[in-house]
Amino acid sequence: MTFITRMAAFFLAAALALSFASSGAAAQAPAVLGVGDSVKVTVFQNPDLTTEARISEAGTINVPLIGDVVVSGLTPDNAAARIADRLTRGKFVINPQVSLSLETVRSRQVTVLGEVGHPGRYPLDDVSNSVTEVLARAGGINAEGDDNVIVVRHVNGKEMRIAVDLSDMSRTGNMSRDMRMENGDVVYVNRAPQFYLYGEVQRAGAYRLQPQMTVMQAISVGGGLTPRGTLRGLAIQRRKSDGRVDTARVRPNDPVRADDVIVVRERLF
Repeated sequence: MTFITRMAAFFLAAALALSFASSGAAAQAPAVLGVGDSVKVTVFQNPDLTTEARISEAGTINVPLIGDVVVSGLTPDNAAARIADRLTRGKFVINPQVSLSLETVRSRQVTVLGEVGHPGRYPLDDVSNSVTEVLARAGGINAEGDDNVIVVRHVNGKEMRIAVDLSDMSRTGNMSRDMRMENGDVVYVNRAPQFYLYGEVQRAGAYRLQPQMTVMQAISVGGGLTPRGTLRGLAIQRRKSDGRVDTARVRPNDPVRADDVIVVRERLF
């Protein structure tokens, strides 16, 4: 699969996931406000009390007439009810109808690192919060990135590492493993495994290793043999667990492993 095809499949998977997430958003738990979030408070028939504010480090926003109100840890509806209660108890507004909307999420974030277009921190919301959606916002996986990404999550003080196979999801259309991200998660995209072509091939160099790739397929990626190349005497240089490099004869249908060096020899006549 070419890089362009792979990225098209990836963004199709992200679009499918977004559709699934949107259809189920009503069943999700409502957002909880946190430090750094931006909110808008509206009091019906009292435009002077309309407030746009960022939740402070103390978890509060400042509302006209009643001052600082703690809203961090509450849902928007509960925060609106708290503001209405304060307005009522202070006798500032009779039977106030208050709404509070979450304008910008900054309290719940995930970090995307590694081989993506734009590494960094990204906010979560109630809809766009799956692995594929977060990666799409980070510019997608670049040409060097692996389709098997790692999600690092801390649960009860212990680190969990969860592998997510994006290529399998885009190939099968099964988005069940497109896990939902949580605040503080880290998505890491490693460099994809590679192999190396050396000798009598059209384009020697390093190439992306595809699943179940054979020696013959690897040579074709490099443009095939030169007029002087031969499939006889093919060899692979492979690093062993002790660090030593072993050279072994191989056949065209033998499998290629990560970091293999395929050596194509010159024919003798």
